[in-house]
Amino acid sequence: MKRIALILGYEGSRFSGWQTQPDGGAVQDALEASLSALAGHPVRVTCAGRTDAGVHATGQVVHFDTAAERSPQAWVRGTNARLPKAVAVFHAREVDPEFHARFGARSRRYVYLIHRAPVQHPLWVGRAGWVFRSLDVAAMRSASRQLVGEHDFSAFRSSQCQAKTPVRRLAAISVEESGPLVALCFEGNAFLHHMVRNIVGSLVYVGTGRQPEDWIGKVLAGRDRRLAAPTFSAEGLYLQGVTYDDRFGLPAPPPGMPLWQGASRLE
Repeated sequence: MKRIALILGYEGSRFSGWQTQPDGGAVQDALEASLSALAGHPVRVTCAGRTDAGVHATGQVVHFDTAAERSPQAWVRGTNARLPKAVAVFHAREVDPEFHARFGARSRRYVYLIHRAPVQHPLWVGRAGWVFRSLDVAAMRSASRQLVGEHDFSAFRSSQCQAKTPVRRLAAISVEESGPLVALCFEGNAFLHHMVRNIVGSLVYVGTGRQPEDWIGKVLAGRDRRLAAPTFSAEGLYLQGVTYDDRFGLPAPPPGMPLWQGASRLE
């Protein structure tokens, strides 16, 4: 048996999330069906980070085990030939059997795109969150600095989160803007369920002037989900990339998020 790692992207509004569903409407269902047909045997994949319905990816990583002999190019082209157009495999390679897409990840990067405009543009529906008020990006950037480092993120944790601990380490956050778009970029070792979307919702409260900058720190210290803003929509969230030890040889994901410049490390 060989272990194969893939890097892929998908447009999440077409799917009911990453994780397999009884009706077969998940990204995992489409990918496993295509890989199984190519390999000639049932294939089950493990991903770096499960994404909810409506969430996108430009650099999701998965691994699977197979006895099939295929070249890396065949895994890419053959899999894509059977996938819906909303999913694409960018890279494939054989990796060490010790490689694990989820537990071996050193860091994960997410980007949340906000389209700010009085009227929601049809081309951004499903691909960016929408705010019809102006946003004070400088205030959002300043407030976000209070979240960098290792903290108990209970205030930004979904009630359905199954993680054993609410403690996570955010290595970097950046808030960038380009025309009507604002990109909030997060890098950390791991994230709680809805953590990024809950943080985005709270930073939007600061950006619209509904709360002052220091409110974010008070919410974090309070460790109470009821103190934070509502969960922001899924449609603007992208799993931008996952990093591993260099010995596994996985390349960086292809450019798919031009606003991502690499979050400024604030610690």
